[in-house]
Amino acid sequence: MSLRSKILSITVLLAMVPFVSQQSVAQNSTNPYAIAEGWAKLPGGRVMGAVGKAKVDRDGRHIWAVIRCDAGQDMFGRECVDSELDPILKFDPAGNVVDSFGGGMFIWPHGIDIDSDGNVWVTDAVSDNNIPSGDDRGHHVIKFSPTGEVLMTLGTPGEEGNDANHFTSPSDVAVASNGDVFIADGHNADGNNRVVKYNSRGEFLLSWGETGYAPGQFRALHAIAIDPSGRVFVGDRSNSRIQIFDQEGNHSATWTQFGRPSGIAFDDAGRIFVADSESDNVQNPGYEMGIRIGEAETGWVKEFIRFPWADPSILPGNGAEFVTIDGAGNLYGGEPVPGPHLNQRTLRKYVRVRP
Repeated sequence: MSLRSKILSITVLLAMVPFVSQQSVAQNSTNPYAIAEGWAKLPGGRVMGAVGKAKVDRDGRHIWAVIRCDAGQDMFGRECVDSELDPILKFDPAGNVVDSFGGGMFIWPHGIDIDSDGNVWVTDAVSDNNIPSGDDRGHHVIKFSPTGEVLMTLGTPGEEGNDANHFTSPSDVAVASNGDVFIADGHNADGNNRVVKYNSRGEFLLSWGETGYAPGQFRALHAIAIDPSGRVFVGDRSNSRIQIFDQEGNHSATWTQFGRPSGIAFDDAGRIFVADSESDNVQNPGYEMGIRIGEAETGWVKEFIRFPWADPSILPGNGAEFVTIDGAGNLYGGEPVPGPHLNQRTLRKYVRVRP
């Protein structure tokens, strides 16, 4: 073999090493966390319904979560339609509910974010066919004060659409440090598939995206999050990828190493946390369900919490759909799908036990 051929062979082998290592970490359980069993406790004997998104409070200690009202599996997609239970709950560090609100205001509450003033933003991702005739709920995003006062509504409640004043099953919401609001619209693969941006006064600024597979196109925007540097991360779930944009909608990167993303969160140490509740033998073969943890800047996957009861033969999967991180580094995963182990409709806490 010539010297040139040897150098070329070595170069190719070296180039392959990071890819192999990255995939290995993404698929094998380098898990430094332990489950804190029974952490979330509901008052008054209330049964845990499906859990949507969770988000840490500004204090870094309390956890806000969407808990859908009815625990019955036959109500999936419309759990709060006939319920007056509060679906927006605030948990203290011990897992006790210390505040709640929003009863009767949603049919299928889904996404949540806490802005820099402590206000609570919640989306209603109900499908149009699950809205009773004449009902004026759904397809909207509500901004609450920290005590539950309604401050703003985006979208037209009860009406789907794709203009500046309408959404179709908005999945999630993220509020930037300057108060601009980004809506992931919407939940279904054949929905609007766009990001909609408003200023802090609720005035429409711009939107981007359409249905498809190319950069800037989506199939089910299930999550949206803004990293500390201001980049907008979109969980393009049915395309099994994360897409990254600036706040004007310019595409900068596409990551597939985090599996089939249902939820995205960041901590203050430069890490990204991605909940994958749907990788299975059909929808994303070769990947396992769990929470992948990596470097937010590079996308390098460092750790993987494999969901202990994951079964890739069960559709649409189970485990955490969303994830958030408190100030002490503990994780919280919202699990909406019932399963055969430990009442998997729960807000599960993961405590870091290794550096």
